[in-house]
Amino acid sequence: MKKNKLIFRAALFFISVLLYQAQGLCQNKDNSQKLHLITVKNSEELMKFLRYNKEVLPVVSAHRGGAQISFPENCISTFENTLRHSYAIMECDPRYTKDSLIVLHHDPTLERTTNGKGKLNDYTLQELKELKLKDLNGNITEYRIPTLDESLEWAKGKTILVLDQKDVSVAQRVKKVEEHKAVANVILIVYSFDDAALCHKLNKNIMMEVMIPDMEKAVEFEKTGVPWRNVVAFVGHNLPVDPKLYEFLHQKGVLCMAGSSRTIDRKFLSGEVKDYSLLMSDYTGFLEKGIDLIETDLPSILGPLLYRTFPGNLVIAKYLRY
Repeated sequence: MKKNKLIFRAALFFISVLLYQAQGLCQNKDNSQKLHLITVKNSEELMKFLRYNKEVLPVVSAHRGGAQISFPENCISTFENTLRHSYAIMECDPRYTKDSLIVLHHDPTLERTTNGKGKLNDYTLQELKELKLKDLNGNITEYRIPTLDESLEWAKGKTILVLDQKDVSVAQRVKKVEEHKAVANVILIVYSFDDAALCHKLNKNIMMEVMIPDMEKAVEFEKTGVPWRNVVAFVGHNLPVDPKLYEFLHQKGVLCMAGSSRTIDRKFLSGEVKDYSLLMSDYTGFLEKGIDLIETDLPSILGPLLYRTFPGNLVIAKYLRY
């Protein structure tokens, strides 16, 4: 049965690859297209949606929103484009402007992703809004740098933002989430167990993505007293070999997330592998290993592979709309 299931997933992946190629790398900007929506309404529903059980639905985390040709990273229109093709949560990067407002932008400098120059925090929000974003090929698009405020409001009823840290502290991100009453639509990435404890102290309803790459760290985290129900565990870009880690986290009801953005995805994006189908065994290997969420630069391809092979009567299906 396990072998047949893997073959079935692989076949669907190959079909999705052909469809993806036929769509011209998903450049369709028709805003009338339907979106794959994650419609959690409060923190309790979010925790249920992100809790491991035997009927867990694998979901992709769109790294920087799932940038593609004509769709820049960390851009609301790119988030929407990803949702046209797959259920996905959106990893994104908050940074401070010169006038202490928060925008979404990965690099501390502007050259790679905009038509501006210099450090982002040397510019006011008004000045940044005059710039245009570049796509993956460096082409200037019509899109502008979004604020965190705009993104938090947009995400309501649509998806979940996974907010990285960059230069915005845990306390500052918690404050912004509370200001927008967006606890149901956010996961905060924390880089230390002290920050996880601080986040939980500030708001006991906020979900966190915590780095737990091995059993030693899992045991250490449990001693913090932060409830496992508040946690998604990022286990790494290179998968842990110890099966006990996945078993331990799943027993705690914790979803295991891994990243393919630095490994499998790069084989295609660098041109090393030109046929997506040659990568399918690598991706399905994540699922067989025990991974529940995959952070990827290719969410529009990988998402359908993960969710289309699962039945529609899952417990969490009530949170999904198309």
